[in-house]
Amino acid sequence: MSLLTQEFIKKFVISSLEEDGFKDNFFYINQLPNKTVNCSLKIKSDLLLAGLPYFFECFNVMLDNPLDYKPHLEFEGTFFKKEEKKEIHFQLPFSVALTLERLALNLLNRMSSIATTTREFVSVLEGTGIKILDTRKTTPGLRAFEKYAVRLGGGYNHRMHQTDVWMVKDNHKYFFGGLKEAVDYFKSIGAFYNSMVVEIHDLEELKLAIDLNLNHVMLDNFTPEDIKKAVTIKPSDMTYEVSGGLSIDTIKNYAIEGVDVMSVGSLTYAPVKVDLSLKYNK
Repeated sequence: MSLLTQEFIKKFVISSLEEDGFKDNFFYINQLPNKTVNCSLKIKSDLLLAGLPYFFECFNVMLDNPLDYKPHLEFEGTFFKKEEKKEIHFQLPFSVALTLERLALNLLNRMSSIATTTREFVSVLEGTGIKILDTRKTTPGLRAFEKYAVRLGGGYNHRMHQTDVWMVKDNHKYFFGGLKEAVDYFKSIGAFYNSMVVEIHDLEELKLAIDLNLNHVMLDNFTPEDIKKAVTIKPSDMTYEVSGGLSIDTIKNYAIEGVDVMSVGSLTYAPVKVDLSLKYNK
């Protein structure tokens, strides 16, 4: 892991410890026993394990001699079945294990949930050539972690920040007076390298987007029948992104030839639950 990433994790952990109240109780934090304990990270459900570097870096914030967790990174991105009863063993001072346990587990659980969910969506579309994208519907403060988990699960990142790509949505069109007016506004900003994605709500609006020579359209809440009609008028240089209410049970219905990508907000705001625990003994 790069020094820059480690510094980011350090700041995140320190901020989280403040939230846990450790900055207000010096007596407690300084009196915890430092005897070494044997730790066991237990995998208790089917999951794709994601976030081990971040999990271990949480503990390293409090260690004078950082824990060497490189041997355990072979398990990062590995899918485990509950029946395997997989455990990852390492040692920590009791004070460090107790103080960082919940934060480290929360992060690992969240990332593994997202990676596992992404893997399920990617598996359903295997062989179609359609890519799965995340969205900006992420947990405040955790976007970098959550988008990393999507990548580990086989998905792709839509955009990291609001200004990476200009996304013209219905509220923009309403405010500026229509699709063309909203597009003209973003073009006038002068951000030469920023590409544009335009949210489209019906076939007539799609035809207007084609006339405007737009490169990337998001077919929002289109029915499979409307998507089939949309692909018959698709220019060769236009990207079709399908979005809106896609679930693991329905996504196959939208896997129509001509669709390039599907964006799924639930990858990050409603992932499946996974079960991990950390136990230690002397």
